Amino acid sequence: MDTSKGLFARISENYKGFSKGQKKIADFIRNHYEQAVFMTASALASSAGVSESTAVRFAVSLGYSGYPEFRRELEGMIMNRLNSVERMEVTYGNIPEGEILDKVMLSDMEKIRKTLEKCDRTAFRTAVDTILNARRVYVIGIRSCAPLAAFLSFYLNQVLEDVRLVSTSNSSEIFEQMVRLSDEDVVIGISFPRYSMRTLKALEFANNRKAKVIAITDSVHSPLNLYSSCNLIARSDMASIVDSLVAPLSLINALIVTLCMERKDKVVETLLSMEKLWEEYQVYSKDDMDSIHENPVIQEDVDV
Repeated sequence: MDTSKGLFARISENYKGFSKGQKKIADFIRNHYEQAVFMTASALASSAGVSESTAVRFAVSLGYSGYPEFRRELEGMIMNRLNSVERMEVTYGNIPEGEILDKVMLSDMEKIRKTLEKCDRTAFRTAVDTILNARRVYVIGIRSCAPLAAFLSFYLNQVLEDVRLVSTSNSSEIFEQMVRLSDEDVVIGISFPRYSMRTLKALEFANNRKAKVIAITDSVHSPLNLYSSCNLIARSDMASIVDSLVAPLSLINALIVTLCMERKDKVVETLLSMEKLWEEYQVYSKDDMDSIHENPVIQEDVDV
């Protein structure tokens, strides 16, 4: 067995030569690897709709001594998650380029559906109440999760008095910004595979300070859940070589809208104030388009 190659690289290389049953197993593992890691050969075969002997032969065909060794490889992959190359291999290894648009968008739709289907309504309600009762709210998301954190903190600022987007240029600055954290505050940490160690350390710090911690992540097995009292789960696995953030963003949208409805009077007051400021300082006037005309005309800049 070529131990230099990962599990998904071997699946991609051998896929064309697999039997019909082996292809079913390969497809199941690609789409449900987090579930497959806990399955016996019998359970995996049943889920893929094949015989147990087919599952065993599948493992051997990849160069493993048997199913136990194959499963240990899968467990190791889950522990370390997939790197970018492995994600590309498992997602696009056998898909024609012309089908990528359909696959990615359909995959995103499926992730939203599964997120809604598995959503813990009690945890969602707990998150809403925890945020509303907090003195301060800290939001942290690093690398690909930074846009999610920025989006969430932007809209929370229209609902709450004190919301802080934690800057994440280096670890020491994170702790400096959270130095006054107390048990009256809440920290919302956002991270998806591959998980950010800086986000994890920030949540550990918050937990040690007795602050409430809300995790927005992809699985009950996420390391963020070690320090959180409330877990909001959104599917994000292997949509492409870039992270799929569609389902997490939809979950965050739902959280924001719920908070807005709970503080409706405050939000309306804030928006009215902002509208006056935008008009007074012509924040949007230069970019407005006259939508009355059939052919919209961009307004010209006016010297004041």
